[in-house]
Amino acid sequence: MPATVIDGGAIAAELLMSLREDIACSEHGAPGLGTVLVGDDYGAAAYERRLRHLAEGIGCHYDHRYLPADVELAEVLATLGALNADPRISGILILRPLPPQIPEEALYRRLDPLKDIEAVHPWNAGLVALGEPRFTPSTPAAAFHMLDRYLLDSGRKPSEFYEQSTIVWVGRSNNVGKPGMWLGLERHATVISCDRWCDEHGRMRHFARQADVLIVAAGVPNLIGADDVRDGVIAIDIGINPVTDPETGKVRLVGDLDYDGVASRAEAISPVPGGVGPITDVWLFANTVKAAGLPRWVHELGQPR
Repeated sequence: MPATVIDGGAIAAELLMSLREDIACSEHGAPGLGTVLVGDDYGAAAYERRLRHLAEGIGCHYDHRYLPADVELAEVLATLGALNADPRISGILILRPLPPQIPEEALYRRLDPLKDIEAVHPWNAGLVALGEPRFTPSTPAAAFHMLDRYLLDSGRKPSEFYEQSTIVWVGRSNNVGKPGMWLGLERHATVISCDRWCDEHGRMRHFARQADVLIVAAGVPNLIGADDVRDGVIAIDIGINPVTDPETGKVRLVGDLDYDGVASRAEAISPVPGGVGPITDVWLFANTVKAAGLPRWVHELGQPR
């Protein structure tokens, strides 16, 4: 049987309808999203354009700050400070990857924790790890929302499925892989984490083939092929990789899975584009709406609640 292709666009459309209702009923005015892009990464720039378009469609204030790749850390920190202080901005997103002279941890610590909608500030990351998130990071949240929805649609109870399943996360970034592991553990799944060191030492296939659910967010096209997965796996592809067609010169986005190969063995698979991405976009704005309603006294008292 061919793999079921999970339509992230349809799931995102349902979430977007609910989000528009939340914005229309909000007592806190229009939410505001601020984004910061350092350099000219193709994938990050494409993501920023999607967010800009979505903000216009839902009536969200949007403020994008672009900085050149050779910018100094002090200027990036000053840009974040300006967004922290702007009352029109309720949520801030730092687009990745960052150039090598800009340590992401330094930026994360500078974020106002109540505007840190991706939960990368140490306070918020800690709350996610404790199972009490102020914000659930949008990409891993989208992946699990997609999984929950697929399981329900296929007649399974998500809680029972996770308790009996092994989830393998490939990729260990601070905003996707690490919080994704915590979300899996909160569902009482067995969670295995793999990263480039696992691949470099030839152990990726060993662990990937143990997955009931394989979630790949490594940023490496075709990292996982048919021989790396077991029959019946549910494969979620979070990778966003620009590749250039040698004949036309056009750039297109592909995931981290060898899509056709993995689909030949999988129970279900998410495509790129059209899978986790659209859900992530809507979830990010849902976090922005939530941030708009957080009481400022929480921040003023220094309480990471």
